[in-house]
Amino acid sequence: MRRRRDAKIIATLGPSSNSLEKIGELFDAGIDVFRLNFSHGSHEDHARTHGFIRQVEQERKRPIGILADLQGPKLRVGQFKNKSEELETSQHFTLDMNDIPGDNTRVCLPHPEIFAALEVGSQLLVNDGKIRLRVLEFDKEHAKTEVMVGGTISNNKGVNVPDVVLPISPLTEKDRIDLEFALSLEVDWVAMSFVQRAEDITEMRELVGQRAAIMAKLEKPTAIKHLNDIVQLSDSVMVARGDLGVEMPQEKVPVIQRQIVRAARREGKPVVIATQMLESMIASPVPTRAESSDVATAIYDGSDAVMLSAETAAGLHPIEAATAMNRIIIEVERDVYYRKSIDASLPAPGDTVADAISSSLHHISNVLPLAATFTYTESGFSSFRAARERPEAPVIGCTPYQKTARKLALVWGVHAVLSAEMSSVDEMVENAINITLQEGFGELGEIIAITAGMPFGRTGTTNMLRLTRLKEL
Repeated sequence: MRRRRDAKIIATLGPSSNSLEKIGELFDAGIDVFRLNFSHGSHEDHARTHGFIRQVEQERKRPIGILADLQGPKLRVGQFKNKSEELETSQHFTLDMNDIPGDNTRVCLPHPEIFAALEVGSQLLVNDGKIRLRVLEFDKEHAKTEVMVGGTISNNKGVNVPDVVLPISPLTEKDRIDLEFALSLEVDWVAMSFVQRAEDITEMRELVGQRAAIMAKLEKPTAIKHLNDIVQLSDSVMVARGDLGVEMPQEKVPVIQRQIVRAARREGKPVVIATQMLESMIASPVPTRAESSDVATAIYDGSDAVMLSAETAAGLHPIEAATAMNRIIIEVERDVYYRKSIDASLPAPGDTVADAISSSLHHISNVLPLAATFTYTESGFSSFRAARERPEAPVIGCTPYQKTARKLALVWGVHAVLSAEMSSVDEMVENAINITLQEGFGELGEIIAITAGMPFGRTGTTNMLRLTRLKEL
């Protein structure tokens, strides 16, 4: 089964979609990667869903990626005597470590790490930013604040602390347990929430090793300050626009989104745009025009993938949401200005042999009408570098490892294929011709470009480029 588009689609699974039948329908509608959200559901639930995905993969005979999304730290206020209170603008309100139920003047904030990081003037955002507090004075167990924006505050509402690096690991004890379980399932990608610094990715890498690829969720303003370092150490990044829109002015989010996309493309790392992409389709069978434009913007910018969250996890129309996303992407990629936009934003190649090869592919495709770019890869590196150039011809990522093929399901323009290891250049060329014809990417007489690493079997050594014509063998 070949997708007729380059950008990929991730769908979150949940009560509306975690059956074998629905997962099959979602894949047929265009989903390339399925997200298991570890903020919800038990390990038994995720194991069952994982099994359904792999069954669909076997039936459809196409590699499917699975993304395990860890919850991350959840910072919340405590309980109130009356369950909720009204805070007026300009009043004073205290946060402390006392677990006595709160009232109109104070409430418990059971997170000493927040008090340790505060400064006078720091802002605390409660309930997705609906309530804003400014710190007037503080110590290790108290913070006296002024209510900048009032409203209803109630039990266990979330707290965001923008522009402050909190001295906590983004991996809670729950996350560590969930991570080991997800890795035991052999998921392909692991998403790390609440990333603040490059050191967070290093901590994650020590736990994950090579068992899965790491996706950094960028949802904190502090992460944007360390964007380049985080992108370099991650395997992929996600623009988590929900929390970004809480912790910074919403008008800045589109600018930050483009900044992240540029940084990821420059490093050749897949970038995912997420949150509220087709939000109205939780209840409606069709998206709004603004949502369609939002998805289109992400595609015009060159994003590798767009993600559906509640639309497919808990919405009334999961299949329709996937179908709508698929149609929008296809329509954008048909636009002649899409290709001009992608070419105009092409990052300069790096100073490596692999980048020189991939950059040459881009130039060759402007001279010759290539049917496909064929990359031989063990780790996925060659396909990642080819996709970085956003070639006009599809990228066929050929690998002997199913784990690599599944990882490539997330990468722009890559059609992953499993094949035995090659032992000679002639065998490699014949195999590329056969697969290109069998998968429907070209016809007899057309030209394909082949990249590989020599000597065979050595990871990360892309150093060969060959052009060949499709012919009967």
